[in-house]
Amino acid sequence: MNLDRRLFIASLGGAAAVAGMDHEARAEALEDYMSDQLEEALDDEKKKFPSVAELEGQIETRGFRRGAGGVFVSGRGNVKKLPPMPANATLVDYFKLRFTTVNHVLQSANRAMKTGMTEEIIFACLVHDVSQTLIKVDHGWFGAQMFEPYVSPKVAFAIRYHQALRFYPDHEAGYEYPDLYKTMFGEDYEPPPHIQAAYKYTRNHKWYMEPRLVTVNDLYAFDPNVKVSLDQFLDVIGRQFKQPKEGLGNDNSPVAHMWRAMAIPDAPL
Repeated sequence: MNLDRRLFIASLGGAAAVAGMDHEARAEALEDYMSDQLEEALDDEKKKFPSVAELEGQIETRGFRRGAGGVFVSGRGNVKKLPPMPANATLVDYFKLRFTTVNHVLQSANRAMKTGMTEEIIFACLVHDVSQTLIKVDHGWFGAQMFEPYVSPKVAFAIRYHQALRFYPDHEAGYEYPDLYKTMFGEDYEPPPHIQAAYKYTRNHKWYMEPRLVTVNDLYAFDPNVKVSLDQFLDVIGRQFKQPKEGLGNDNSPVAHMWRAMAIPDAPL
């Protein structure tokens, strides 16, 4: 098996992260990396991905659209009754009571933390997909808008543009186009014009690496044996998120309605 040294180092978080590892940890990481590469090579021989036309043909077989937010639909059976939100709901309350992508973002943030990312990147990873609770379409833009009043401009930028960058590999940074997208969008999928324009804009931006590192730490296959607790990120949340004293959804911000929509998704109007 040929080993791409640059991709291996990038998968660990870069040269700085590797330098901080002892020899045993490096050896284990290399063994795990080569094992994963071998499994991926074997799996690629078995995979068959749908086409865009085949996915379009499935639209009328469902009772909901794929872009609906996770809190509004159920993957199996009927939706469940939700616990009420506290009067002065915090971001942690939304993690515990509403967000539908918690396992995914926790594992992504955990990877960012373990690979020595900056605190802004760790926080961006922690929240980069939670807007899918509200709506999945253009979730990068929705997510950035939801968080903009409460985070730094760099964090909002990372959340917004990770959506476009995930469709474009960056071998030097250690990001490859995931097979999951071939299944979700079709193997012959071409991103729409607004995604292409966003990619070109971000690729030439001084903050390009912020959203790119979100995609690098984004995980598309989860290890059920890895248990990540939100508790390890509480200090990061406290420093990176400006919690409104009135509670999310009650602070009369331009995005309060987005938080209320997740808080009371059973409201008919």
